[in-house]
Amino acid sequence: MTDALALNYAQRLISCESVTPAQGAVFDALEDMLKPLGFRVDRFVSGTGDDNPAHGAPVENLFAIRESGGRHFAFAGHLDVVPPGAGWASDPFVPQIKGDLLHGRGAVDMKGSIAAFVAALHEIPADAGTISLIITGDEEGPAIYGTRALIDHMHALGTIPDACLVGEPTSVNRLGDMMKIGRRGSVNMWISVAGTQGHVAYPHLADNPIPKLVAILSEIEAISLDAGTDWFQPSNIEITDLAVGNKATNVIPAKAEARLSIRFNDLQNGEALVARMQELVEKGGGTLTAMISGEAFLTPPGELSAAISEAVEGVMGITPEPSTTGGTSDARFLTKICPVVEFGLCNATMHKLDEAVAIADLTALTEIYRRVAIRMLGS
Repeated sequence: MTDALALNYAQRLISCESVTPAQGAVFDALEDMLKPLGFRVDRFVSGTGDDNPAHGAPVENLFAIRESGGRHFAFAGHLDVVPPGAGWASDPFVPQIKGDLLHGRGAVDMKGSIAAFVAALHEIPADAGTISLIITGDEEGPAIYGTRALIDHMHALGTIPDACLVGEPTSVNRLGDMMKIGRRGSVNMWISVAGTQGHVAYPHLADNPIPKLVAILSEIEAISLDAGTDWFQPSNIEITDLAVGNKATNVIPAKAEARLSIRFNDLQNGEALVARMQELVEKGGGTLTAMISGEAFLTPPGELSAAISEAVEGVMGITPEPSTTGGTSDARFLTKICPVVEFGLCNATMHKLDEAVAIADLTALTEIYRRVAIRMLGS
């Protein structure tokens, strides 16, 4: 039964257009799947009112729980998707089965894994323990009013999970070959150096900001933050933009700007990195602003990663590699309340045209999730 359910649920979710920040129909669909299984479903919108548009508000969130005492195991994910873009072979929000693949935006990132987990719930006894779903409509966007608001909601209810599985697409070459036990932190920085505009023939009457910015960037480029750890690759600083915007050939510009992105491991922290870069930039005559997207985190191998490994080995016959590679996810927020590991579908087509999931992988993932939940609930 769960074989057909996972595919059916994935099709229903994909059919709901839900470009971030998602609201409405896609949450209706998920709620309709969960209520017959005995879940209480709380839905709320965060970030309403006079908010900064850059924050991506308003955002709908869903917290569903089926309580029966015992241990509390949670599944977290997101129903929002990135814009599909032009060039799809078919409508990205009309799921299409072509051969052994299901196509549609969100098939792997991450409506497919949500569908698999809900399908697995049909085979988990209601008295096995407490299960919850932590589902946001804003993971692909700024993530200001998504999972963080859901964590506040759980605190208000006084219900915090003992462990949480995040259904991000972590597999690389085949389902089950990788799980994420941590993620690097991320901080973006903007550097601005002011000068005095003037004619290039009279440089003594102007102040060119470009050499100052180049000197600052040269010093930054020479920094080696660390050599990595047992679980993390070395932290890296990347210059991602350089702009002057001077269209004239005979004018010294009044301002030069650059942008940095730093991905860092657990030897670093965001605030310290910002302070270090700010000191360097101000010494060179510039100003710096920064936004910390998340801190590095690690869930050392333990009960949850062992449960995932055992389930994957039993279903797929392989052992998932514990990894901390890749970008950020909402696990960076959830790790503050309980142990978190990410595991899900193959990520080869996520965010791409004609995103697709193997139907067999939906079936296998459903059984993997069922086994993980049963073990974590202690049944």
